[in-house]
Order: sequence, then structure tokens, then C-alpha cells
Amino acid sequence: MNHPPEECLVHVVDDDAALRRSLRFLLDSVGWKVQLYASAEEFLEVAAVPTRPSCLLLDIRMPAMSGLELQQVLRERGVLMPILFMTGHADVSMAVQAMKSGASDFIEKPFKDQMLLDAVSAAIRRSAEALEETQRRDAALALLTALSPREKEAARLIALGQPNKLIAAALGISEKTVHIHRQHIMEKAGISSAAELARLMLRADPAALD
Repeated sequence: MNHPPEECLVHVVDDDAALRRSLRFLLDSVGWKVQLYASAEEFLEVAAVPTRPSCLLLDIRMPAMSGLELQQVLRERGVLMPILFMTGHADVSMAVQAMKSGASDFIEKPFKDQMLLDAVSAAIRRSAEALEETQRRDAALALLTALSPREKEAARLIALGQPNKLIAAALGISEKTVHIHRQHIMEKAGISSAAELARLMLRADPAALD
């Protein structure tokens, strides 16, 4: 799913005011919404779990809290979005460490405009995919939470492809009751097959059928 640029948000955290202004001009030129912050602390005051495709352009070395420290705090808070570190030549080893800690990319200063735009575009795309995956998972969870505890037990065995006879034996109930559970599960989840149920359960929890 492609999001219009104006629905996408790029956060820029850098203590260099001239660079912030330059980045706003560049990012504005392709239509992205841009928010600027002079420090990691300033960004943390408003940082929240993204509700639209977003990324963070982050200077790795700043006077108070560094970019690496901000990355750690965001991870601890569960505020996850692609982070693109902007680094000086001497900071490349730090940037590699940042990527080992989950950063999406690093861009060495001075950077070419198109290189930065390409990196931001890729990060925005990853953010959009992650948001869509979260929405699919939440929708699947909402359907499955409508099931009773016993229906959830039956649903797992149905999704694993077990016949009613074996499910009945495993749960200590009659085959007729299993059949009724199966009907209720399919109706509540809006599906018509065990394969669809398996997909739904795995979307809600990748370990659901382990």
C-alpha cells in the first residue's frame, strides 16, 4: 500500500541549526511532513509509537544525549521506527554499532541529497509495512478474542488439521460438541476453512501453532 507523501513523517534530530533547516527544505521538496528537534531530549518530550509511516533522521554525536543513547531509550519505551543515523567520518564505527542495535542505515556527512532521499524513502516504506503488519495482527487478535476459552482450545487443534474425532478425545468432549465449536469458530472469525483459521492464528501470533 502506497501512502501519499503528506501522510508520512520524518523526524530530524540534530544540534546543527543550519543542517536542520537544509534538511527541512530538502525533505519538504518531496512532500514529506517534517519535524525538527535541536536535541535528543527535545525529541523524547514528544516521542510516541508511530501511527503513520515515519522515520527518524538522527545525528549520532550531540552535546548532551547522543544519538546512540536516544536509540536505546526509544527501544526501552517501545517507540519503534526506522532510524537513519547521520555521522561524521570519525563516527562510522559508532554507526556500525548502531545498526547492530537495530538502526536501519547510516549516512555519512556530507551526503548527497539523492542518497539521503533514497534512504529516507526506503525507511518510510519499511515503516509503512510494519504498521500494516501491526494492523493485520491487531485485526486477527480482535477476531480471536471473541472466542470462548474452550473454542480457543478447539481452534488450535482445528488449525493444525486434526479431525473432530481426535479433537474430541484431546479435549474430553463429544464429536458433536466439537462440530458445534467448529461452526461457532468459523462464524465468529468470518472464515470457512481450517487453512484460513491457521493463517488467522499465525497472523495474530507467529508461535500460535508451535
